[in-house]
Amino acid sequence: MNDETAAAPPALPPTPDNALSARADAVRDEVAKAFIGQADVLDQILIALLAGGHVLIEGVPGLGKTLLVRALAQALELTYARVQFTPDLMPSDVSGHAVYDPKTESFKIRRGPVFTNILLADEINRAPAKTQAALLEVMQEGQVTIEGKAFELSPPFITLATQNPVEQEGTYPLPEAQLDRFLLKVLIDYPALEDEKRMVDAITTGRTAADFDLSKVKRVLGPDDIIAMQRDTAAVQVDEQVIDYAVRIVAATRKWPGIALGAGPRGSIALVRAARAQAVLQGRDFVTPDDVRDIARPALRHRITLAPELQIEGQSPDDALRALLAKVDAPRK
Repeated sequence: MNDETAAAPPALPPTPDNALSARADAVRDEVAKAFIGQADVLDQILIALLAGGHVLIEGVPGLGKTLLVRALAQALELTYARVQFTPDLMPSDVSGHAVYDPKTESFKIRRGPVFTNILLADEINRAPAKTQAALLEVMQEGQVTIEGKAFELSPPFITLATQNPVEQEGTYPLPEAQLDRFLLKVLIDYPALEDEKRMVDAITTGRTAADFDLSKVKRVLGPDDIIAMQRDTAAVQVDEQVIDYAVRIVAATRKWPGIALGAGPRGSIALVRAARAQAVLQGRDFVTPDDVRDIARPALRHRITLAPELQIEGQSPDDALRALLAKVDAPRK
């Protein structure tokens, strides 16, 4: 036996190929039939889905946040539930509770809306902290505890929470511990003029309803497909230099002038996870420094707190991150 046959090369881990990117493109195309424009927003939602993370969507009312979630659930053939967060919403209204059945003289568990694949937590900042915290265990552990008993959720599970940045009356800012559970914070802005024209035409032509017809959105993937895509995304290759670059970006937020509170280690983990999914959308099975840089603001903007002087000047976390990214050296190869 010669040396070549005696020392076989180690098996490489499975990595996504063009078929994985094509699947993501198919989902994007179907959702875009209802959610017109805002391509960056849709891509960031898909990144979170591929990375197995949760998303906080921030934007003024009427920009289609709920429509985006409904169209995504339709294209993915996943179960979908919506919870409208209000000041009087109780934790049990989200997770579920035990109900006494007089016929059997026993308690039965009534499962809450979190027992789904896609959970839309609409206007999450309108509920008090105790109710917001009911999502913490679900988002982090993928399970719900009711009356001391743990119930696991069926994968895949993703929480898409929305909040209105303008109207602050009657709202409760999300605690930092819960903000850190979101993989990405996605900002949705007003649509471009041409996109808004297409939107108005699609809604008003020959229809009396004030919403999109989701019947045009075809179901292209099922739960097992999503789980397989998440597994393949986690196998995307990340060079040590790229990981070092991501960690240096996060570490820089902790000492950057104007940032009072930087991102913790969970920020580094989120950045690398999201960069893997970003590479998949680009049709690659390896992560580049550009992938890290492109997804850095959505992955970190909700994990930092600006100093009061920058807030007074009207600067945003994105402004600070943009300046920071320009100063952190990327690997050359």
